[in-house]
Amino acid sequence: MKAAQARVEVITGARAERARVALFDFDGTLSLIRSGWFDVMVPMMVEVLLELKTGETEEELTAAVREFVYRLTGKQTIYQMIELARQVELRGGKPEDPLVYKYRYLDRLHARIRHRIEELESGAAPPEKYLVPGTPDLLELLRGRGMTLYLASGTDQEFMRREADLLGVSRYFNGGVFGALDDYRSFSKKILIERIISRAECAGEEMLAFGDGYVEIENVKAVGGVAVGAATDEPECRKVDEWKRQRLIGAGADYIVPNYLCLDELKRHLFG
Repeated sequence: MKAAQARVEVITGARAERARVALFDFDGTLSLIRSGWFDVMVPMMVEVLLELKTGETEEELTAAVREFVYRLTGKQTIYQMIELARQVELRGGKPEDPLVYKYRYLDRLHARIRHRIEELESGAAPPEKYLVPGTPDLLELLRGRGMTLYLASGTDQEFMRREADLLGVSRYFNGGVFGALDDYRSFSKKILIERIISRAECAGEEMLAFGDGYVEIENVKAVGGVAVGAATDEPECRKVDEWKRQRLIGAGADYIVPNYLCLDELKRHLFG
């Protein structure tokens, strides 16, 4: 893909010259290792609901599941499983613990992406194969400006830290790499932002966010920061994903990009 094909869509034109901290989401924003997770989660949940034999068709249940999975994307995976348990209860069933559903999903997902991990571990594939195009240059730019970078994900911390290492991006995140915990109430992107501000690392308006989901965009905009929406059409990331674009604009994104090959243009908009 030529850099000229990637353009920045300006929504508000907000500037980030004063930004001292950048917060990144992981999956879909930087990493493509878990691309296709949606097509693993939704069928698993539909299977659970079909077992209740409510008379609903597979198509009807798929539509219902897709709605709440989409709505909760960007939050920790456990929230989607909590909603699945609620849907089972609403249909008169006795749900499993949401953690049981979560680990069932993770087993299926890991079977699907195992070959990607193995390619990276063995060196058969370069990290660039599973990175959103332009990622290393973007991270180099921000660190070169003296910014503190944080990586925060709804994916389980032990897995996403390993995947960040395999992709060679962990070294850029001098603020830390954080993921979901079984004690899901103890961590969220909102909690991390509050900690950063309370420690006086930066004011809210000195924060810059990059994400393909509404959570990090909404949270950083809530404290007065600037947000870049990564509307990545996975796994190629050659064009804007229209569903992501609409959702990111609704969350308050100041800019929309399909990838980071438009870095020179994005740099001008953000930093002048």
